[in-house]
Amino acid sequence: MAAELPTTLQYTAEHEWVDASSPTTVGITAVAADALGDIVFVELPAVGSTIEAGAVIGEIESTKSVSELFSPVSGTVVEVNQDAVDDPSLVNSDPYGAGWLLRVDATATGALLSAEEYGALNP
Repeated sequence: MAAELPTTLQYTAEHEWVDASSPTTVGITAVAADALGDIVFVELPAVGSTIEAGAVIGEIESTKSVSELFSPVSGTVVEVNQDAVDDPSLVNSDPYGAGWLLRVDATATGALLSAEEYGALNP
């Protein structure tokens, strides 16, 4: 599994990924997307919202279940991926690319893992 994870990203134990460039981009991992199955709905915080690392910031609904989305960072939401909201299947087909979820002007991060550490938790 670890070989398939982009090593330029950081991860959370709750299956979110973080690209720490500015602004910080957040998405869910392929592990999460595969476990959820076909994603049919994505609810994200509004642009301008203040979010806290570790807090629930939205939901991802699939044909199997509904999962909460936890923020890996604290800061202000500066962009929401409207393409993923309009076509949630992008999160399944390209979770590390076109399926990103939001961009944040981050002021702090929560507990983040390297690709190797995340891969070890999700063999």
